[in-house]
Amino acid sequence: MSSLLLDNTTVNEYLKGISIQNKHTSAVYGYRLVSFDRYVNQTYNLTLDQLITTMTQMGHGPRVDVYQLLSGYVEYLKDNVTTVPLTIKHYLSTVRNYLESFDITILPHKFKRKVRTPRVVRTEKEALAKEDIRTILEAARSIRQKTYLLFLSSTGCRAQESLSIREMDINWKKDPVTIFIRGEHTKTSVSRNIMITSEMAAAIKAMLQYKYRTRHVHHYDKNGRSINEIRTPKPNQELLIFSSNSYQNPTIEGLYNECITQFEELLSRLGGKFAERENGEKTHRKITLHSLRRHVYSVVSDLGYNQFADKYMLGHSYDVSTYYRKPEKERIEIFRKIEPYLTFLNQTDLETRHKDTESRLEMMERENRELQNKQKLSTEKYSKIFERIEMLEKKLQKKAK
Repeated sequence: MSSLLLDNTTVNEYLKGISIQNKHTSAVYGYRLVSFDRYVNQTYNLTLDQLITTMTQMGHGPRVDVYQLLSGYVEYLKDNVTTVPLTIKHYLSTVRNYLESFDITILPHKFKRKVRTPRVVRTEKEALAKEDIRTILEAARSIRQKTYLLFLSSTGCRAQESLSIREMDINWKKDPVTIFIRGEHTKTSVSRNIMITSEMAAAIKAMLQYKYRTRHVHHYDKNGRSINEIRTPKPNQELLIFSSNSYQNPTIEGLYNECITQFEELLSRLGGKFAERENGEKTHRKITLHSLRRHVYSVVSDLGYNQFADKYMLGHSYDVSTYYRKPEKERIEIFRKIEPYLTFLNQTDLETRHKDTESRLEMMERENRELQNKQKLSTEKYSKIFERIEMLEKKLQKKAK
């Protein structure tokens, strides 16, 4: 963050309040306010502290019209920062929030009429097929990347909350295995337990075994001498499972940036539709980590378990009834029905289940044909009996006459 920005008392006060709820949001808002600080300095020759004083007390400098200020800021962003409409909207929203937090009145109807922003054009997100996800998983260059992408593809968790999982958050004693997602790292600030597939559990075990494997380590001692030795890292329950470091945790933000970079390299390496950009832009990709989350929700919704996906898998806070609850036994039963559709690499198991399903269907068809034949024979027998009864009735009627 700019040192000039840090010198502004109002900015520090504003960001401190934001950080109480979310430190990451505070950092993003601070980054956005850097451009606003430069704009105000160039246009009005004021610091942000002086701007707030001017607009609330008029104790320094010329009078500033808040709508002209914001309208000019939009033009400044287009010329110096970005031309992406949605990004401009986010920057403007942050500045508006900052000004309003210091009692600067911005009337919604005037803001809408006087401050014009580029129209945000939203593109329809394309669905990822299961075969596409399998291609991505098979192209992963490290066991950690492959496991991370498989985790996103089979659980629907958000990218950053997935990276916050520690070894102590995994309950191996449960069947299926469960993972505790800490609320302080979720978008909704709500903790939850999620179930993972058998394939996912096996992949995490394999990754952890590789992480704590015995290996040759080369380093230099205090005297600069080269030393080669064999080391076996000790398991640490407090370490993040997707961290490559066996001794200490990185920041989740740093780990996330690393995973994003590696994922984009993977997509570029695959090429074709995997490397395509939105609307010919050079920045936004058509396939992102969030595409895997959308795939999970689409699959589970098609099976008819929308609320289950929202509540117990994706951690949505909207569109979920407050009263929707399921006992653990029922949750496990539903998850068992969903699990085969969220399995990607365990082909042998899938083929076995498919063959088993086919054999069951064949058996049901065979039994159905046998029942139909029996019913046909029974119908024929009954018809013959009725014919005989009619003949006997006719004979009895003749004798009676």
